[in-house]
Amino acid sequence: MDKIIEKKKWTTKKILTIAGIAAIVILVALSYYFTSGKSKLNVETDRMTISEITKGKFQEFIPVNGVVMPLTTIYLDAVEGGRVEEKFVDDGAMLKKGQPILRLSNTDLQLGLVTQQTNVYNLLTQMQISRNAAQQNTVSKLNQMTDVESQLKEAKRIYELDKYLFKQKAIGSQEFDKAKNDYDYYMQKMKLTNQILQQDSVSTTQQATQARQLFQGAQDALNVMQKKVGDLIVRAPIDGQLTSFDAEIGQSKNKGEQLGQIDVTSGFKVRVDIDEHYISRVFTGLQGSFDFNGQTYKLEIKKVFAQVNNGRFQVDMEFAGNTPAGIRRGQSLQIRLTLGDETQAVLVPKGGFYQQTGGNWIFKLSKDGKTAYKANIQIGRQNPDYYEVLDGLKPGDKVITSSYENFGDVSELVLKNN
Repeated sequence: MDKIIEKKKWTTKKILTIAGIAAIVILVALSYYFTSGKSKLNVETDRMTISEITKGKFQEFIPVNGVVMPLTTIYLDAVEGGRVEEKFVDDGAMLKKGQPILRLSNTDLQLGLVTQQTNVYNLLTQMQISRNAAQQNTVSKLNQMTDVESQLKEAKRIYELDKYLFKQKAIGSQEFDKAKNDYDYYMQKMKLTNQILQQDSVSTTQQATQARQLFQGAQDALNVMQKKVGDLIVRAPIDGQLTSFDAEIGQSKNKGEQLGQIDVTSGFKVRVDIDEHYISRVFTGLQGSFDFNGQTYKLEIKKVFAQVNNGRFQVDMEFAGNTPAGIRRGQSLQIRLTLGDETQAVLVPKGGFYQQTGGNWIFKLSKDGKTAYKANIQIGRQNPDYYEVLDGLKPGDKVITSSYENFGDVSELVLKNN
């Protein structure tokens, strides 16, 4: 009789198949767990910075660097080119307005001055000769007029006498007509002499005016040449300190070349470099502050230079109040430039977290402080100490503000204390 063999329910093949399927399911579950934002990481609290969210006064400002400069600077240029013959002062000297600084030589200018002086002298001599000739001509014509007047008087006397005698029939008509013709002749000659004298006077006046204008033009040209030669001695245009003075004996300087500058020592300003990112938010009237010798001093923007170079633009700031004692030209200052008014805001201290999150999220601690999880936030304004939190956090919350560089893509941190 045959024996019935029972079929086994759990064969080795079946067990291995089920185990393989289970392993695949576990792997899929683990993969889903880690990629679905549920991954965890154990971290030690002493290796991170935990900060508390607060609410307080917030003022947006940026740190900038400035250089102390004189309030007014006058650049010293060579008005005329030439060779440096003599230096009267050295760099750093305190000058008074009009004080000589250096002397240049320029043979072309000096020769031009001599030529113009000679031209003026020749014109003056010519004017004197012309004036004498005109005077002599006038005297001659006046003498002629005197002779004509005398002849006219004599002709008039004879005419009137002959006229009487003719009426008395003492003389004939021929003699009377001659006397009348002589009288009319001298009358016309007198009128002509007057016209000639008047024309001569007008001509003399015009020639004298033209001569004076010509002489004045030559004199003005001489004055210009004298000023050019005078400019070979470079003088201080204002009271101040000579700086950046670059001139040596024997050195040639071109016209318009900068020789140095004069700083007015009555006050200072600060030239500040600012990132172009803030150019639309910086304007005159904004204030800043800096610390010097244990005290805080205020500055105010007086001028904004709109030109951008290498990603930065410049502003001039002046002291609002007292100027620090002992401050010097060229000194560097670290300034806190205020960009807005002081307001109340929710604040998170600055930290390395921003580099990994861009301010879009942060690790927020649970109420028991044992874990930290990702929380979406919105960051607004900032200053060197704080970010302004617009959404996602409230005062009293605790967050991790140190760098997240070693956390990878985990969404939850398990905090451990040593």
